[in-house]
Amino acid sequence: FKMKILKLSFALLSIWKAQSFVTNFNVHTGLKIPEISLKSSASNSQPDFRWTNPKISNVCDETGVTLSRYMMEMAKANPELSEVESIISSVQTACKTISNLVRRSSLRGITGMDPSGSINVQGEEQKKLDVITNNVLKRALQYTGKLATIASEEENSPVMLDNRGNAVYSNDVLLEQEGKYVAVFDPLDGSSNVDAGIPTGTIFGIFESPEECLVDLDIEDMDMAAKQCLSNTLQPGTQLVAAGYCLYSSSTTIVITLGNGVNGFTLDESIGEFILTHPSIQIPNRGKIYSFNESNRLDWDEPLVQYINALQSGKSDSGSRYSSRYIGSMVGDVHRTLLYGGIFGYPADKKNPDGKLRLLYEAAPMAFLVEQAGGMALTGKNRIMDLHPKSVHQRVPCILGSRDDVSELQRYYDDLSDEEIAQRCASRMSSELG
Repeated sequence: FKMKILKLSFALLSIWKAQSFVTNFNVHTGLKIPEISLKSSASNSQPDFRWTNPKISNVCDETGVTLSRYMMEMAKANPELSEVESIISSVQTACKTISNLVRRSSLRGITGMDPSGSINVQGEEQKKLDVITNNVLKRALQYTGKLATIASEEENSPVMLDNRGNAVYSNDVLLEQEGKYVAVFDPLDGSSNVDAGIPTGTIFGIFESPEECLVDLDIEDMDMAAKQCLSNTLQPGTQLVAAGYCLYSSSTTIVITLGNGVNGFTLDESIGEFILTHPSIQIPNRGKIYSFNESNRLDWDEPLVQYINALQSGKSDSGSRYSSRYIGSMVGDVHRTLLYGGIFGYPADKKNPDGKLRLLYEAAPMAFLVEQAGGMALTGKNRIMDLHPKSVHQRVPCILGSRDDVSELQRYYDDLSDEEIAQRCASRMSSELG
């Protein structure tokens, strides 16, 4: 009888241990980790998901769900994403490297302006870290074998490569002969803040090339071939396969969408892995924070001025007075907006009637992310995701955040826009190349 009791006790202990492997408290994230089933059905304010979300079981209580594990599970449930898994793996490796560079920039003497006095294609003087981080991301993505084109905000003279990675051509984007995806990125958003220790970030987007972009390296008119490949990269945000950002702040966090909701992963430096800490992020329908650079207020469109006045006075639809929070780094401001709600904007003004954010590298990837979290992203009147880029470095106004807040602003633009604003908005919806 005692032996039976002992065997039963061992059996119960084994069952308890097996269950605790799945449900124990995670020592790294501080989260209770049950069997994880990420949301796969859209709410009323969220677009339909493109892919099947996996049910992740047998989660190790010592690591939680890593970004690598998440991407493997996504690829198993959706075999079409198998090549994207490889691209995201390269992105996270680059982000770990950039995180270390940013944290140690003062110690390594890589703060301040690039000593060569380099100017990027937008006419902006580059900082040392702009150049270094651009190379880190470019090299990480270049040799995945999955990409046909790589385009960076910082590229002045990007290079076309042969299938061995040798530079053979210089133009607007970096081209490869293999792969079917297009990667676009801003390697270090907010780099002017690095020297002051203010949050910065990396923004990225992945498109599927609409047609195979093969370049005959022997043809004489290489310029025409490259332009054809370039036109294949100029796709609206609705064609994004994946998008995300990496925030370098008190912690390093990757927030990503594959068109099936938004998930956040925080870097655990003790094991060198990004761990799922913010599953199925949903932006609140309305917030209490607005995030704009108010030094440009006198030059804003009148609809925006009146909307901000309403937020400050408590006369908006919410009936509450909003607080102002503005970091000056898009990734930092958008991250806070995603988690707390509210509205962020880099709008049009008299000096910059088309805003300052790049559509391809910043506005479209962030719009995709925010919409997948249940929010909205507009230029003021138009949905950013619907805009067809006219050039690689096209700029657009960008206002995004909680659905109720952004739709209220859109109502101001619909009611108060003059002819000039209407013409500007209409021209952005044109698909003619610049």
